[in-house]
This record gives sequence, structure tokens and C-alpha cells, in this order.
Amino acid sequence: MNKEELHSYILKSTGNESNICQICAMRDGEIVYEDSWRGFGNDDAVNVNSVTKGVMALLTGIAQDKGFIRSVDEKVMDFFPDYQVKRGEKTIYDVTIRHLITMTAPYKYKSEPWTKVCTSDDWTRAALDLLGGRGGITGEFKYATLGIQILAGIIENATGEKCIDFANKNLFLPLGIAEHVMHGDSNKEDQFNFFMNKGPRKNEWYSDPKDTVTAGWGLCATGRDLARMGDMVAHDGRFKGKQIISEAWIKEMLTPYQKLGERFGFMEYGYLWYKPIAEREVYAAIGDSGNIIYVNKEKNVSVGVTGTFKPRIFDRVEFIEKRILPLVV
Repeated sequence: MNKEELHSYILKSTGNESNICQICAMRDGEIVYEDSWRGFGNDDAVNVNSVTKGVMALLTGIAQDKGFIRSVDEKVMDFFPDYQVKRGEKTIYDVTIRHLITMTAPYKYKSEPWTKVCTSDDWTRAALDLLGGRGGITGEFKYATLGIQILAGIIENATGEKCIDFANKNLFLPLGIAEHVMHGDSNKEDQFNFFMNKGPRKNEWYSDPKDTVTAGWGLCATGRDLARMGDMVAHDGRFKGKQIISEAWIKEMLTPYQKLGERFGFMEYGYLWYKPIAEREVYAAIGDSGNIIYVNKEKNVSVGVTGTFKPRIFDRVEFIEKRILPLVV
């Protein structure tokens, strides 16, 4: 399948590829394939859902590289000295950044209370209210989009600046990614529209009433933006010869710490990044609707794919390896 055939295949798809907006592939810092569909241009931003979590892992590494965070084994509560812990709660004092970014932090709910958090005045503080519980820290994997909101608060309190400003200065602009702005005030209808709207978005990041970005979802980016971040990861933190994030962090971030179950395709999990194939040097930041940063360190290839809302599409690793890699390698 050549590039023209692939374009036609995606354009006519009524299955898993029917929501793809953009694909960008890079090899050794250069774009080797780029295309767009469904009214999107290559420069239009898309809500990339949980790929946002992978970006937060990169920002955490930068914060540690710069000494704002000493170690991922620092206690979460050390970054929130003014937070009033609920009476009788003890587990929260033992939760570390490592627990957050490996999804092994304990929470006091059976299912994530989206309405409670997303209608509050401070989403980070609302997420802290969920942290801990009587069960203690068990090391069990518990995927938590709302819990990762705490990571945005940690970065802001550690660095003394808004998370979006830290991201623009230290990650986005050095990679040639457009400066991002906060989405701004929202309500229930706006949140629904943000997820469901199938049109292009601004270079924005969803935010709460305290102007703190959503750490588990809500970053809007292009396929090219995702490929650039992937290219940096593929080259151990370097982009076009400049070290953006330390090689040590990239290695630590991609190291598998968890073996996941059937819900997550039996993949392995590092710091908010997946290792889809156990025996290969392939990694990914994955979001709903098939949004993905795919990194193949064996071939120095990164691929960014964006897609508008479509349920039950979780990852596109097989699609990328079958349809994209043959075009660029």
C-alpha cells in the first residue's frame, strides 16, 4: 500500500480508521510521512485524550531534571503543605509520585467520580480528597484519570509556575510545537462538547477554574506535535541534537513496572507510557479514540495519530506497524 492508497483507505474506512484526522511519522528528526483527513489540516489541533498523561510524564521528568522534584519517591503530601487531610486518613501520607505515575496509588472510590471533581472549584484539591483510603498501598494497578490531576498540582507547587507555562517553555517551544493556551472557564455542556465535537480545536489545554490544566486528558495537539515528542523519546530525550529531557529519565520512564490485564491488551506499563510488545523496543502514550504517540526505538521512528471521538478504539499499534511502518522504513 503506497501513500495514495493509504489516504484512500482511511478516507473510505467505516471501521476503526474512520475517525483518523492526522498521521505524522518522523525518522531521525525529519518528517517522512504526513497526511490529514475529514476536514482537518496538518496544523489543526485535536483533543488527544489520555495521550495527555504521557505528556505529563515528560513534564515530570523535566521538573526532576531541573531539581524542582528531587525524586519520584517524594511523598505527594510534601507538595501540598496547606492541604487539610481528612480526620482518620493515614494512607495518603505514604503515597509518592511513583505511585501516581505507575497507577498504583490507592483511591477511595469504586468508579471515578467525574461529576464531583469536574464541578468543583479546584480539581487538584478534589482529586486529593479521593487519594488514600483504608486499604493502604497494595501496589495494585488502578487506572485513574482523575488521580493524575494531582500531578499537575505537584508540578505547579514545585516549580512556582502554571503547568501550561512550564510545558510551553520547557517542552513545546523547544520541540517547535505551537505555544498552548488554557481552554478557560467551562461548564457541563462545554465539557461534553470538548469530547464530542468533531471539528478542529485551538492549540489549547483544558483547564479547571484555578487555571490548572487537566493532567489526565484535554491536551489539544496535532499529529506532528505528537510525532515530535515521540522522536525526542526515540532519541533518549534529544531533538535535533538538543537535549530536552535527560536520557536517564527517558530510560526510567519507559522501563516496565506493571504487567497489565486483558482490558489493556496485556501490555506492560512504565511511567504513564505503555510497552505494547514485551520483546521489542516499542513504546506508546495512548489515548481514547485511537490517539497515540508511537515510538519505535529499533528503527528510530515515531508516529503521531489523532482522532476525533469514537468509542472502543484504544490503541493503534497494530495499524501503525501494518500500514505506516512499511511506508517510512
